[in-house]
Amino acid sequence: MHDLGIYLRGLTLFVAGIVVGTAMIPSSVAQETSNGGLRLNHVGIAVKDFQESLNFYTKVMGFRVAYALPSPDGKPTTTFFQISRDTFLEMAPATANLPAGLTHIGVLTDDASASVTQLRKAGATMADVRSGGGTGSRLSNVMDPNGIRLEVVEQPSGSLMRKAMESWK
Repeated sequence: MHDLGIYLRGLTLFVAGIVVGTAMIPSSVAQETSNGGLRLNHVGIAVKDFQESLNFYTKVMGFRVAYALPSPDGKPTTTFFQISRDTFLEMAPATANLPAGLTHIGVLTDDASASVTQLRKAGATMADVRSGGGTGSRLSNVMDPNGIRLEVVEQPSGSLMRKAMESWK
């Protein structure tokens, strides 16, 4: 019986250590590894029926529209749904040049230029960082071996996505 008490006390201390250690490490630090702090930010999709998809993602899935990019001709345009504080779904209408389905995966970084430099050193072929236009983001793209486009994106202060992230409740 004495041995069981020692075992249970040791097990309790071990579990308590895990709980305290996990609580003390912020999740953002835990996610940052040798990849330079790259983390999943958004997934881009193209859809056949924009209004039907908009209704699905807002009414069925319950995602809120974080922002939409303006269209000069008034047609449906790229819309960003916020799923969690740092996770978004980017939806655009499918076209002849952009078939319905996955368009890209957005990978967030705190410094796009530094990430591009690091990825180039590791063997990636990437263009220099460019402006994301009206979104205020900074980005570059790299293709994986399967032809999937990865968008390495920085969301500086004042960017539309950064504003959505900071307003998340």
